[in-house]
Amino acid sequence: MFETAEVGSSLGKARFKKIAESLRIDLLKAQHDLASSGFSLVVLVGGVEGAGKTEFANLLLSWADAHFVETHALAEPSDEERERPPAWRFWRTLPARGRTALYLTSWYTRPIVERVFKRSGSAEFDQSLDRLIDFERMLTQENALVVKLWFHISKAEQARRFRKLEKDPDQRWRVTPVDWRFHKKYRRFEKICEHALMKTSTAEAPWQIVEATDRRWRNATAARLILEAVKKRLEDKSSAELAKQRKPDRPRPKPGNIIRKLDLSLKLSDKTFDRELEKLQGRLGLLAQRLRRDRRSLILAFEGSDAAGKGGAIRRITEAMDARLYRVDSVAAPTDEEKAHPYLWRFWRVLPRLGRVTLYDRSWYGRVLVERVEGFAAPSEWRRAYAEINAFEEQLSDSGTIVLKFWLAISADEQLRRFKDRQKTAYKQYKITAEDWRNREKWDAYQAAACEMIERTSTDHAPWVLVEAEDKKWARVKVLKAVVDRLSRELD
Repeated sequence: MFETAEVGSSLGKARFKKIAESLRIDLLKAQHDLASSGFSLVVLVGGVEGAGKTEFANLLLSWADAHFVETHALAEPSDEERERPPAWRFWRTLPARGRTALYLTSWYTRPIVERVFKRSGSAEFDQSLDRLIDFERMLTQENALVVKLWFHISKAEQARRFRKLEKDPDQRWRVTPVDWRFHKKYRRFEKICEHALMKTSTAEAPWQIVEATDRRWRNATAARLILEAVKKRLEDKSSAELAKQRKPDRPRPKPGNIIRKLDLSLKLSDKTFDRELEKLQGRLGLLAQRLRRDRRSLILAFEGSDAAGKGGAIRRITEAMDARLYRVDSVAAPTDEEKAHPYLWRFWRVLPRLGRVTLYDRSWYGRVLVERVEGFAAPSEWRRAYAEINAFEEQLSDSGTIVLKFWLAISADEQLRRFKDRQKTAYKQYKITAEDWRNREKWDAYQAAACEMIERTSTDHAPWVLVEAEDKKWARVKVLKAVVDRLSRELD
């Protein structure tokens, strides 16, 4: 695969100067067209150590309008990063629409190094690559252009460059013992990288191999590839937008509706509720303290009809825990900043550290509920979201996060009673809005969407718990018991 990048291509100084002048002008124009286009640009510059990745990045930045470009050369993960899924550090740095992110250390670096030094097996490596394919596919479907460049030089050329740098007192710091250690494993790196590039070079995000022996050829070729990709994306924008036309979806309840099968008559007496509440909160408080010791974290997501009691259930959980251990995230309509990123971005960036708990009052499932029913997401967007959400939760689980999701169910009549109660009670009036009344008109559509959501996203590592919430006492005890039981299994 890399033989095509060792043919000796080169570019003379005068020729490069002429090409560079044209490239610089065209890149600046494309960059400003990009800023108003509604999509972002993600450039990965990978390849052999010593191939000139940093030198090219510096050149590109000198040509570009720096206001719209961010460069990321991530070092070893920090303690904060190690306490979250590996993808967390990259999700946090994704560019907003209209902006560019240039990665000199990308999401490919760690899986490749782990495999080269045999800290992971071939199956684990391929699983990591499959996740990266899914990640990049989602980025492209969320209005990002992903350009992947691989700079290649031969083993002999790499050694020559390392020795040359070591002889220069001002440059010798650039060559470290790790570089020479990697050089000794050049052939294994080459084999592993070839497999990675072949597997992850997709129609949405293909790899482009750049011969990097001659730096002028490398710089001109890499800049041209970026420019061509941006121009093509700008030309394709209109047809892509047509494919994403948004319209409300009104799914109908199917026979065997799992929510309608719930027994909403279930109740608890005051005496039983008080006894169970005290017992379960006591156990939860102790279990929450063990999360840090066992290097685990906990995510609880709450969904349900308006007025189903999500907030009350969350409060009974937080009352049992040290306030320093948890965070409650009440999810509302996305802000302008959040809309400028992929929809999962706002959830990725606030994931809990080890030993911590995050409770979501509504969650990433808005994509397949309110955004689907109200037409805020195109059919192509909410349909693919099931697989994207399952992949997201799988990564959480693999990193040690315990994920539990609750659907609180009430009848339409009970919702109406609670709405009227909120209107009459002064300190509850802020909870009721005109939007709540409008949503009642789509009761069947929301319930049908919820049934499909539960069916397609309830997994062993992130199960849904259906809660009969007509009686608030029953619902709160059932939620507490589910959390305590899950933590007991996981931590014991």
